[in-house]
Amino acid sequence: QVQLVESGGGSVEAGGSLTLSCAASGFTYSSYSLGWFRQAPGKEREGVACISASGAWTNYADSVKGRFTISRDNAKNTLSLRMDSLLPEDTAMYYCAADSWPNCYSGSSVIRFPYQGQGTQVTVSS
Repeated sequence: QVQLVESGGGSVEAGGSLTLSCAASGFTYSSYSLGWFRQAPGKEREGVACISASGAWTNYADSVKGRFTISRDNAKNTLSLRMDSLLPEDTAMYYCAADSWPNCYSGSSVIRFPYQGQGTQVTVSS
């Protein structure tokens, strides 16, 4: 079965950086598009970024464009999200997600990916 395990969350001051990782197993990793979404308390899920199965295409939500970078290593079955210039409004639980469709067309689409992990908390203080 599909398993996605996130790590790398933590607390950081505004302007700082964090890198999240997601270890994947139980599916043909290189055939799936992947992404990250987040959810803050009392707010709806927000798709953050997605990456195509090959890694050639990425898409980001406007709120993180230029600050976050999504990448994948198809040899190691890992997904990463590098987050720079963090803002207090980036505080949320971050989830890794996967979809058997190989392409991703928008960062927001990640909230509809059928497979997701348990999440890792990111807290940004001002």
